[in-house]
Amino acid sequence: MTNTHPRISPMATTYPASSIRKMFNLALDYPDAVKLTVGEPDFTTPEHIKAAGIRGIEHDNTRYVANAGIPELRAAIARKYSGRWNRGVGPENVMVSFGAMEALTFALDVTVSPGDEVIIPDPSFPNYLGQVHRLGATAVSVPVTEDNDFKLRAEDVRAAITDRTAAVVLNSPSNPLGSVMDRADLEQIADLAEEHGFTVISDEVYDEMVFDDAVFTSIAEVRPGFDRYLAIGSFSKTYAMTGWRCGFVIGAHDFIAPMALLQEGLTSSLPGFIQEAAVAAIDGPQDVVESMVASYAERRELMVERINAIDGLSLLRPAATFYAWVNVKDWGLNSWDLATQLLEKHNLATIPGSAFGPAGEGYLRLTFAVSPETINTACDRLEAFAASR
Repeated sequence: MTNTHPRISPMATTYPASSIRKMFNLALDYPDAVKLTVGEPDFTTPEHIKAAGIRGIEHDNTRYVANAGIPELRAAIARKYSGRWNRGVGPENVMVSFGAMEALTFALDVTVSPGDEVIIPDPSFPNYLGQVHRLGATAVSVPVTEDNDFKLRAEDVRAAITDRTAAVVLNSPSNPLGSVMDRADLEQIADLAEEHGFTVISDEVYDEMVFDDAVFTSIAEVRPGFDRYLAIGSFSKTYAMTGWRCGFVIGAHDFIAPMALLQEGLTSSLPGFIQEAAVAAIDGPQDVVESMVASYAERRELMVERINAIDGLSLLRPAATFYAWVNVKDWGLNSWDLATQLLEKHNLATIPGSAFGPAGEGYLRLTFAVSPETINTACDRLEAFAASR
């Protein structure tokens, strides 16, 4: 009998492709292009953090460690967020992961089953779609609009809830929108989670990259005793540690406990010397973080001033992160065509808004985690495009 079973699984063959990666690959053919694409600090990892990682290697902390993370790091994360959220967080509430992406994997794995629905903002980080797809669940998108200052609203989440809703993914501060959700909406979403029995998965990797008088609130601090949350964090953005791949997820112990078993079957554990560096990041001086955020704030002002002076472009001042979400609708091109033309004709690499969901059409995402000189050069090229139309 002929074996007709496919060699490749349907999940893999239908996994949603990232237009961010597609544009990144296209830009490889333009090595001299000015790039406002990659969401990565342009700072190096602070010296005291690097020194701790090196010491860990020199002291032979190069063997397997606990699946859930070394006790010192889980305790350090618990201390930090107990104080920040004014609620009891212990090491048993913390799972260490390979970056925030694996933390998201764990959060979805323990809360979502095949056939369930997961509500996500649109626009949002495109890997949310892939992670939900991988589990055989359905992503239900809720549009986030400029009319609402690019803030996800509880009433829109409420309208998307069904009896199959297992989780809602929040991302505040938002990549790509640069917005920070209002506390009142978070309180209402917490109430909805209690009422309907779903989990709130909150991607908070930009929690310390907040500007001016904007106030970031975690879903973990909006209601005393609220425990239908999983808060995802990372050392990548805050401490310029993207390549160290150290993230974490915080939540109720019954959520966290199975994650160690999942880690055993995935990657065993994050290297111990990397976790030692992460402990140094939390326990060491925080002025390095404040300095980086102050620098991003200055570059944001330059980006806002330059973009809003270009005919046909507009930009709401980002309250957080290092992303500018630029309205390009007046230019009359879809965002992919515009990004392609900017690359091919003006040697400028950007990310089309449609890469982040249908509601992202008509926008470009530009990062300002680059030098002021790069921002000025990029805006000169946007002006040249505007003049050539």
